[in-house]
Amino acid sequence: MIKRIISEKIKSKLFKGKAIIIIGARQVGKTTLIKSIAESYKESSIFLNCDEPDIRAMLTDANSSQLKRIVGRHKLVIIDEAQRVKNIGLTIKLFVDSLKDKQLIATGSSSLELANEINEPLTGRKYEYILYPFSVKEIIDETGEIEFNRQLEERILYGMYPEIATKQDEKKELLLNITESYLFRDILAISDLRKPEILETLIQALALQIGNQVSFNELAQLLKVDNETVTKYIELLEKSYVIFRLKPFSRNLRNELKRTRKIYFYDTGIRNAIINNFNNLEFRDDRGALWENFFISERIKFLNYKYLKANSYFWRTKQQQEIDLVQDFDNKLQAFEVKWNPKVKKKFPQTFLNAYPKCETLVANPENYFQYLDE
Repeated sequence: MIKRIISEKIKSKLFKGKAIIIIGARQVGKTTLIKSIAESYKESSIFLNCDEPDIRAMLTDANSSQLKRIVGRHKLVIIDEAQRVKNIGLTIKLFVDSLKDKQLIATGSSSLELANEINEPLTGRKYEYILYPFSVKEIIDETGEIEFNRQLEERILYGMYPEIATKQDEKKELLLNITESYLFRDILAISDLRKPEILETLIQALALQIGNQVSFNELAQLLKVDNETVTKYIELLEKSYVIFRLKPFSRNLRNELKRTRKIYFYDTGIRNAIINNFNNLEFRDDRGALWENFFISERIKFLNYKYLKANSYFWRTKQQQEIDLVQDFDNKLQAFEVKWNPKVKKKFPQTFLNAYPKCETLVANPENYFQYLDE
């Protein structure tokens, strides 16, 4: 079994008097992770699956006496898919305050309800972690770098979801199933969207624009809705860990863009499934954009798993000078040009170098990328 990077960190936080919250998209392995952690507490753990109606009812607005009866003698309590319980934040707060000798781990397949109902009640009472699809480092630690590089194109085409990465013979069928059956379930269920067809059209439009600047005005015109609706739907997709945004990096120059956005997918397999295109990279016009998306997503995973608070941007001027990725973290500024063809020589714009002389400039391609994901 491929070991998850955050596993040891979570174990080190057990029984410290705080709830542990693990969030991330459906099917990224949250349940597998918490069950592996619970292996050490087989006789003293209880697993509560909130996809089950009776479990949801039991936990909804439970008081401290009810929680004690539910938990009984168990020391480790796992609440899976916790966002499906109304007012779950208050329930978890009560648990932490009332059952101080117990450890609660709660998972959520999005931050939708967890963000709305947990953050305020649990201030100072939680450790929170994001679980992504497998990272490059997690797979390489298991299989080795040579084997991973042999499969690099497959990983870009079909992504890094655990079930896809471990069942290659069924990868296309499984990936389409994840996309169609699970990906938007929480958005549609929790957000009470009345026009799911708008969401479907929006996500397809975003999938066709990876690597490009996204105009909310153009999306609104395409969908025949207002800008506010587009913004709301994109925020929901972000909170479900389907997509993420890069803002423009702007500090010193008047001609730097300040309001545009780029949107990428946390998993390139999901992106390809949405547009139903799994053609080999050599036959694709979007291979450069796919590689860019793949690498940027992996850098975000890497920095999050290193617990480095990082801000990620792209840089562009009104004269269309551009840098793919700029990251600001740990008192460092790094700029990446992300190129699929290792033979392409990239010269960073002198305008950028003059404005940010302390920024480290790097080129990431399929021959050297792993050094930026294992520092």
